[in-house]
Amino acid sequence: MRTICLYFEIHQIIHLKRYRFFDIGNDHYYYDDYANEMSMNEVAERSYIPALSTLIEMVKNSGGAFKVALSISGVALEQLEIHAPAVIDLLHQLNDTGCCEFLCEPYSHGLSSLANEDCFREEVIRQRDKMKQMFGKEPKVFRNSSLIYSDEIGGLVASLGFKGMLTEGAKHVLGWKSSHYVYHCNQAPSLKLLLRDFKLSDDIGLRFSNSDWAEYPLFADKYISWIDAFPQEEQVINIFMELSALGMAQPLSSNILEFLKALPECAKVKGITFSTPTEIVTKLKSVSQLDVPYPMSWVDEERDTSSWLGNVMQREAFNKLYSVAERVHLSDDRRIKQDWDYLQASNNFRFMTTKNTGIWLNRGIYDSPYDAFTNYMNILADFIKRVDSLYPSDVDSEELNSLLTTIKNQGDEITGLQKEVEKLQAKVAKEAAAKKSTAKKATAVAAKEPAAKTAAAKPAAKKAAAKKATAEPKKSAAKAKKATAEKEG
Repeated sequence: MRTICLYFEIHQIIHLKRYRFFDIGNDHYYYDDYANEMSMNEVAERSYIPALSTLIEMVKNSGGAFKVALSISGVALEQLEIHAPAVIDLLHQLNDTGCCEFLCEPYSHGLSSLANEDCFREEVIRQRDKMKQMFGKEPKVFRNSSLIYSDEIGGLVASLGFKGMLTEGAKHVLGWKSSHYVYHCNQAPSLKLLLRDFKLSDDIGLRFSNSDWAEYPLFADKYISWIDAFPQEEQVINIFMELSALGMAQPLSSNILEFLKALPECAKVKGITFSTPTEIVTKLKSVSQLDVPYPMSWVDEERDTSSWLGNVMQREAFNKLYSVAERVHLSDDRRIKQDWDYLQASNNFRFMTTKNTGIWLNRGIYDSPYDAFTNYMNILADFIKRVDSLYPSDVDSEELNSLLTTIKNQGDEITGLQKEVEKLQAKVAKEAAAKKSTAKKATAVAAKEPAAKTAAAKPAAKKAAAKKATAEPKKSAAKAKKATAEKEG
């Protein structure tokens, strides 16, 4: 039976503030709090809240037949918790329906999978733990930032224990093959791959309200008829997009949510179901391995990483950032870690792109890609100074790692000795308490013995007194008898 896998991503840009050259070394706070609050509140009100409410309604109206998948970056969760807790409440309500699967992705929504394996592992594990803590289930399926995937990344994701991964059904990778099958990673056959149908996804996410589009206006029955027309053996239709497409890219006035609500009923008529990614990778077998020697993504026509690393400025900023990756990975400083997450976010590099994609790019406070590069590099210079103050750059990373390992081992040894001391102290206290208890019992026994002797002596005294009292009258009567006999004689 043919099934639709519908997936939405939630991520929001962390806006950096204007940071001048003369701020380096003096100002260690890099963010525009007002812009972050305003943008989060806007997208929550215009998109997330109505879209999530619609998804919950669709699950209830379909009797659980409608299913959906979501992923949320760690930095987006932080912003939602601060500025839009109502969205968090709706996510919990959707989770409670049992018809929503939450996937895992890198905490920062960054590009660490292209640069540093240790940093990538750390933030994926951290995000997986956070999702489990929030929603009660450990994610089994992974999606990388902007669906970036390669053979090497697939092998790394499989080593982290994931059963499936979402990526792009790029033409230059698939060739004559269809994205409507389950594939697997060529380095790890256990990792199944679900490939995005970019045309069907972009029909909703990008073109739905475009009145110049040949298929405008698009209705749910027409959309489902396109899916129904695929060859019968093509069983999996993967429709992936950002959740903000519902309300932001496609305004609510375009009736995008009404279109979405009608999909389950129209699909049911055609015998088409909805499934979560885990259900698909569990039930369906892979038809073939997928060979992706170079990273691909879901961005731009090229479906590669050129949106973030396509020019000299982007590569310079990227290499400079990850030049301190090992030192940051070793750090326990909370502020350093948080700034590292925010500075890794892929949009920081996207703002520097000089590509002409034909799609308008909102660069925020920046007038040009060069302006974005200058501002980011000023912030990065201050951040690296702070990292160097903790771990000097003249110390080799291996030497530093060795020293930190020694310090950690000594710390672990001290902790172990402290635990041993605590155990001995507890043992001594226990023995002292036992001795005290024994002494109390001995005192109590000693106090009981005289009382027992006294109690035993009392009946004997009474018996003696009674015997004496009985003997005295007999003695007196004998004396009287003797006296009478003497008198008569």
